[in-house]
Amino acid sequence: MAEFPETNPSLIARVKDLGDGVSWVEFLGIYQPVVYRMARRRQLQDADAQDVMQQVFLSISRSIESWEPGEGQPPFRAWLMTIARNAITKALARQPRDRATGTTSVADILENRPAAEATASEILSEARREIIRWATEQIRSEFSEETWRLFQQTAIDGVSIVEVAKSSGRSAGSIYVARFRVIARLKEKIQEVSQHWDLQEFPS
Repeated sequence: MAEFPETNPSLIARVKDLGDGVSWVEFLGIYQPVVYRMARRRQLQDADAQDVMQQVFLSISRSIESWEPGEGQPPFRAWLMTIARNAITKALARQPRDRATGTTSVADILENRPAAEATASEILSEARREIIRWATEQIRSEFSEETWRLFQQTAIDGVSIVEVAKSSGRSAGSIYVARFRVIARLKEKIQEVSQHWDLQEFPS
């Protein structure tokens, strides 16, 4: 698992400051949906998944001050992964007592318990998808409605540039340029956030 990038340790330091709302909004915006989806995928109900999500980030807010990058220390993502896995496992273990039906068996709980390797891979892949969504929202206001519409049609909806050119009266060249501008900015934003939040590729 890639270590937290040494080139940009400052964002974690800022998140240690619980009064730094901007950094916390960015952090929660990326990772809260990831933890929620992980919990739901393991058959926790919406309310239980919401509780797990809140518990995970409350725990992080209380203990992040003690986390330090460095040799012999877990990467930030691995630290978060452990907290999330433990919270989900505890929620699963509570279910037989909480459910009136009592249909959940111990075998079911053990089957649903997230393994460390699976959780690490899941957090990484889910967080990358969430970053694309988050970064898209962040850069939306930087472009005109027309430029964004051309990007949406060709890069997201899968409409060919030739078709968009015909329907919009724009030249294919201008559509290529509009799409390229948005994609280049999106890649830049994703790279920036990926470096901040330890979402680099696993080493080969």
